[in-house]
Amino acid sequence: MQKHSLTFWWLAECWVCQVFNKLIRRYKYLEKGFEEEVKKLLLFLKGFSESERNKLAMLTGILLANGNLSASILNSLYNENLVKEGVSAAFAVKLFKSWINEKDINAVAGSLRKVNMDNRLMELFPANKQTVEHFTKYFTDAGLKELAEYVRNQQTIGARKELQKELQEMMSRGEPLKEISMYVKDEMKKNNISEQTVIGILWSSVMSCVEWNKKEELVTEQAIKHLKQYSPLLAAFTTQGQSELTLLLKIQEYCYDNIHFMKSFQKIVVLFYKAEVLSEEPILKWYKDAHLAKGKSVFLEQMKKFVEWLKNAEEESESETEEGD
Repeated sequence: MQKHSLTFWWLAECWVCQVFNKLIRRYKYLEKGFEEEVKKLLLFLKGFSESERNKLAMLTGILLANGNLSASILNSLYNENLVKEGVSAAFAVKLFKSWINEKDINAVAGSLRKVNMDNRLMELFPANKQTVEHFTKYFTDAGLKELAEYVRNQQTIGARKELQKELQEMMSRGEPLKEISMYVKDEMKKNNISEQTVIGILWSSVMSCVEWNKKEELVTEQAIKHLKQYSPLLAAFTTQGQSELTLLLKIQEYCYDNIHFMKSFQKIVVLFYKAEVLSEEPILKWYKDAHLAKGKSVFLEQMKKFVEWLKNAEEESESETEEGD
């Protein structure tokens, strides 16, 4: 009986949406007025029964999918009383299920971004529950895993941007590397950011906190001096081989994209090797098959002699080990 009832309401809602579509297409001036009325309606959700709210949520999701409403109507769900009593979150579950059923998560995300709602969904919960973990569990348990993952990704992207911004400010103020390192580790833990991601952010921050000389013959010397200063910081976040490889790729990309650095690649890698930021294995892997196509021939040629030296040193080390046995 319940299944037939839901089917009936879904058909009824589709019919209502078709009527709205025809009316709004014919009388465009109705669109703005209709949206304002929906916003007001959502502010008084507590006046409806749970069943009525569910039907309204499903209808609203379909209207959003059809483009009859802007995602800005979600502002009404951030009403303090609705949020506090859990009405907003419950309504949002039904709304997003209906919306995603009509479209897909990418279309929904696009609509949210258009009105700057993509980073506000956690406001559906009270302040003490506005965490990625709580949001993810709530919406995943409700069958909206893709929405939960989308919000998690958005929060991670936001955290990365904030981390890079703060790093650049700390470096420009000349704060001690120890303090910078502690801050980065706290942010990694708090926002679940991987070491591979962090080393890329650190590299970008280090390279953007100085004004580089435009002369190719002088920029290498300037870069070596600057990077030597930050080597201990970079070394603290290359504890894994994959992190070292990520850094190598970032260096390659930077040197290719900034033409004055084309001849600096090998000297930067050697500096980082001596400073124990990079080790033999990732460098050899990069050289063999993990490099980017950008500037490949130029950078491989630069690294040829150093790689040969690394291989010989490795062979000598293995030979000494065998003799010792």
